[in-house]
Amino acid sequence: MKRLAQILIVLACFLALSGLETVVADNLAIGVKDNAGRVVNAAVPFERIVSLYGAHTENLFTLGAGRAVMGVSRHDRYPAAVRSKPVFSYHDGLERFLAASPDLVLIRPMIDRGYAPLIAGLEQNGIAVVSLQPGSIEAMYAYWRTLGRLTGREDRAAAMVTAFQQAVADFEALTASVGQRKRVYFEAIHKRMKTFTPGSMPIFALETAGGLNVAADAAQVRTTNIAFYGKERILSRAGVIDVYLAQRGAMNQPTPEMIRREPGYEVIKAVRDDQIFIIDEALVARPTWRLLYGIHQIGILLYPEHFQGNGEGILRKAEAALGAAEAGENFNMTQMKDSHEQSNR
Repeated sequence: MKRLAQILIVLACFLALSGLETVVADNLAIGVKDNAGRVVNAAVPFERIVSLYGAHTENLFTLGAGRAVMGVSRHDRYPAAVRSKPVFSYHDGLERFLAASPDLVLIRPMIDRGYAPLIAGLEQNGIAVVSLQPGSIEAMYAYWRTLGRLTGREDRAAAMVTAFQQAVADFEALTASVGQRKRVYFEAIHKRMKTFTPGSMPIFALETAGGLNVAADAAQVRTTNIAFYGKERILSRAGVIDVYLAQRGAMNQPTPEMIRREPGYEVIKAVRDDQIFIIDEALVARPTWRLLYGIHQIGILLYPEHFQGNGEGILRKAEAALGAAEAGENFNMTQMKDSHEQSNR
């Protein structure tokens, strides 16, 4: 058996060099490849996980792997069960991690780049490290599947992807009957006049909810989903911004009043019409299941006449599909009629 394990690990490393994100031999999953190019053996699910990024933590719980989470980051708040977990930080010394004896530490590229000695120490002591952070919706689906592979929850991850995609299709069908679509400026960081790049998760949420991104020409800042835009460019579109939407989170703490009082903003149509809204970044900027709730919340803000009631039905349908997967049941996505199908007839 030991020899077989060694052969499988060598094979995993070889296939990883070919750019495969997951490795399968004789129907046995043997490894995953992370953002840093590491290949980690996942033939046996990890059972003692320290998660140093809130999205990882949230997704593990959504996958039904909450019991395997034995440590979370200091910013983790959702779901409520994480608040009883021991708190870890990449600022902690290596000894704290070794004393807890995790078998896997989940990080993201920022930690990989900034805390190399800690990461090297973990690996040298036999603790697997996996660095993940998807930058697009398609990458998010692969990311969920990777977490499913690491925790032995592949079926649940597949169901999560399918239910999410169906909900997106249902939201798009809901907005198909919208006549004149609202044009939206989506603020990422107020003080620096930054927005989001096209294709980013916040813009995906906005567009799935039926909004039109007025900053579709925004250029990416380094490798992030944030884009410089600047006041001059915002004001050049002042007359066509129907809605001013801003995320609130660690890097941005705006209020409608702050936006309203920004010098020059009085000419923006959304400001004049009192169409300034704030949304929690955890609902729109993280690669989690709750992105569906971000889409719904934006939809309520833009088109309440379409989303009130109908949007809740789409969310209930998605949650029912996910719950059925957890219970090991088959769920027919067409068995629950969307309320908007009735109201639009």
